Amino acid sequence: MHLHFGREGGAERFFVSLARALAERGVEQRFIIRPNRTWENDVAALGPVIQNNFSNLIRATGYVQLRRALWTRGWPPHAYMAWMLRASKLLPVKTDAVRVTRLGVFPKNLKPFGKTDVLVGNLPGIGDRIRALGWQRRLRIITNFPRQVTPIPVSRSIHDTPDGAFLVVAGGRFVPRKGFDVALRAIAQIDGAYLWLLGEGTEIDSLYQLAADLGIRDRVRFTGWVQEPIHALASGDAFLMPSRHEPLGNMLLDAWTAGIPSVSTRSEGPTWFMRDGIDGYMTDIDDVDAIARALCQLRDAPDQGQKFAANAKARLAEMFGKEAIVDTYIDLLSGQNGSG
Repeated sequence: MHLHFGREGGAERFFVSLARALAERGVEQRFIIRPNRTWENDVAALGPVIQNNFSNLIRATGYVQLRRALWTRGWPPHAYMAWMLRASKLLPVKTDAVRVTRLGVFPKNLKPFGKTDVLVGNLPGIGDRIRALGWQRRLRIITNFPRQVTPIPVSRSIHDTPDGAFLVVAGGRFVPRKGFDVALRAIAQIDGAYLWLLGEGTEIDSLYQLAADLGIRDRVRFTGWVQEPIHALASGDAFLMPSRHEPLGNMLLDAWTAGIPSVSTRSEGPTWFMRDGIDGYMTDIDDVDAIARALCQLRDAPDQGQKFAANAKARLAEMFGKEAIVDTYIDLLSGQNGSG
């Protein structure tokens, strides 16, 4: 039984990918999610879906409804998987099933995990944080695998972009920690460069205004939410991840799958798996000038960019292989969940 109250983003795409992979291995699954998610039909194809607006759960009536959905429908699961902190609070108190909370963030405290048997972090730094907070129960580090989609570049004409222009692609939820203001400032330093920003979020109006203030509104395309971003990524000459805080970096993995060279800040996730000058260029967080220089280097030395892209694909196979990751999750959900 999955409990997932997330909205839209790379973490949600991995949730769908893992559910599909488990289904391919014969794991029976059910889902409790927020209503009106764009990926609802994807998981509904894998098992029954119960919709519940998480905001109702702060009231006793909402919690009772969810509890009935979980425990009185004649389907006792062998494992519960709570995705992130909110869902973890709703795990059952008494059950013979293993209770797993999967984290893609650095928690501030352990309060949400009182009913969790095993915490899963998707990179070692999260595990270090959890132990430093005093976690004594079981802990696993299981990273993500990228979506297995064959990249098919979309036509640049869809977003009114010249074929010969240097095109940078970035994307994610439009929130301050993603650093898309930095992306706009870097593009403003590169004559003739275009930027596709994939996603939506609360910062969209301020990003529109910043692009106008910088005089680059005519070279920036706000594409909205893209169901399969890998196809848009494959249309670019470079991918940029300008994040101030990035627990893993799912879209960077997608860019590597798409085979385009990348520039990333030294946020938490990329610092763990990306090698500067081997898999792409890395810069300090908020260093607009360095990001602009790195993008210009990719523009001016395409052969070097191709080498980065080839190295990055090899790194993907080394660190993010789907079968090994799914094997680990199946062992965990089966109760074979020692620490490590």
